[in-house]
Amino acid sequence: MYSKISLTVGGSDSGGGAGIQADLKTFMSHNVHGCSVITCVTAQNSVNVIDVEAIGTQMLNNQFDAVFTDFKISALKTGMLFNEEIIFNTALKLKNQSIPKVIDPVMCTRTGARLLEESAINAYKEFLIPQAEILTPNIFEANLLANTNIKNMNDMEKATERILDYGCKSVLIKGGGIQELKGKDFFVDKKGNSYWLKNKFIDTQNSHGSGCTLSAAICSHLALGLDLLESVNKAKTFIEKSLINSYKIGAGPGPLGHCQSF
Repeated sequence: MYSKISLTVGGSDSGGGAGIQADLKTFMSHNVHGCSVITCVTAQNSVNVIDVEAIGTQMLNNQFDAVFTDFKISALKTGMLFNEEIIFNTALKLKNQSIPKVIDPVMCTRTGARLLEESAINAYKEFLIPQAEILTPNIFEANLLANTNIKNMNDMEKATERILDYGCKSVLIKGGGIQELKGKDFFVDKKGNSYWLKNKFIDTQNSHGSGCTLSAAICSHLALGLDLLESVNKAKTFIEKSLINSYKIGAGPGPLGHCQSF
């Protein structure tokens, strides 16, 4: 059943809704075995993030070495990398891995709150984004990367072209940060293909971890051997079903429902 292996590189969410926890649940939902490299540990719940602590460089590198020397990884994804040092060291470890890499550039929350300093964003641009099979920024992250202010569909299309200049093979900008673009994502690749991918908007407050889940679902389908666009489309369908099955467990937004029948 678990013939393929995916790797997630990101932060641990003690509330279980996002980060490494969401990624591993997504992998398992796709019958893909999940390995992980933890970059930072967060103390958080459904209401707020109380504390974040970065993993040291030696432990970060040891995790990569432990995974890569024993397992045949078919695809990988990155999530929260937290600071410039982690981004740089992660990029070094991934450089020689000739497998599909889904880079989710976690720089801003879905409400626009910035998570990284400028130096870390520059490290993304220089070292990690050029390795990406696909980059999956939200609206606010796309604004930072493209140095723009996305307000509509035309703005999203222009932003993807600018982001492609950093060397990634394709970009998927998620439209959920703007009311009129909810359920609408824009995909473009280096070959000149571009598509508006539209799904039903699921009106729920319980969407914690949706960005992590989308990139992990894309990674899962790539690991299973699907081509990129099909992987993206199937991942979006998975997100739609997961939002329908989302649930509330605390005082704030709840997580997605990853357990589904295919």
